[in-house]
Amino acid sequence: MKFLEKYGFYFLLLGVMSDFLTPYILGIFYPKMNQMTMVISVFGDVGSPVRQAFLIWSVISGLFMVLAIPAVYQRFYRTSSTLAILLVSAIGLYGVGDCIFTGLFSINTEQATWNFSTWVHNIGSGLGYIGFLLFPLFLFLLYKKESKNRYSRLYLILLIISLLLASVYGLARIPGVNQLPILNQLGLFQRISFIFNYLPMAIFALVHIKNKKMRLK
Repeated sequence: MKFLEKYGFYFLLLGVMSDFLTPYILGIFYPKMNQMTMVISVFGDVGSPVRQAFLIWSVISGLFMVLAIPAVYQRFYRTSSTLAILLVSAIGLYGVGDCIFTGLFSINTEQATWNFSTWVHNIGSGLGYIGFLLFPLFLFLLYKKESKNRYSRLYLILLIISLLLASVYGLARIPGVNQLPILNQLGLFQRISFIFNYLPMAIFALVHIKNKKMRLK
């Protein structure tokens, strides 16, 4: 446990970087992948040439995030144990639901109906995305409780931007609406939305890694 508390923020940063880079690196080896119109989960489809790499990479990214949980909880449990639990639950939801479940339960776009694997994948991704969105909200509340206004404002701004972009991404998924100009670029909106979901986690991890290094000097 001490090891995880010591290196947890490194694991969180590794998880964010790994998950963020996945579609762009694997896209090099998937010429038919249209990053502008196709969602990231297509990399794990049964017909994908990079399916195995995507599934393994997703599990590894999720494990990194789960390994960060003890350090994140340790940082905030004295401020508010309830909010600290909610914060690490948000990380866990994304790490398990959207990363590990993606790796263990892939989709099959060639099937007309959802099978068990597709159901688990989509439900897990939905829950994980909720955790992704709520992460900056809990950080905002925790820093506000600590009277660290600079950080609370930062995460409030990132939360608002994330929610706005998630709304646009949601519109782009609605049949009929997604045929409109611009909104037909589903993959683009997913990736833009995800960037502002990754930012709070990345900034949070980097700030704590930097602070820890400064304390050690």
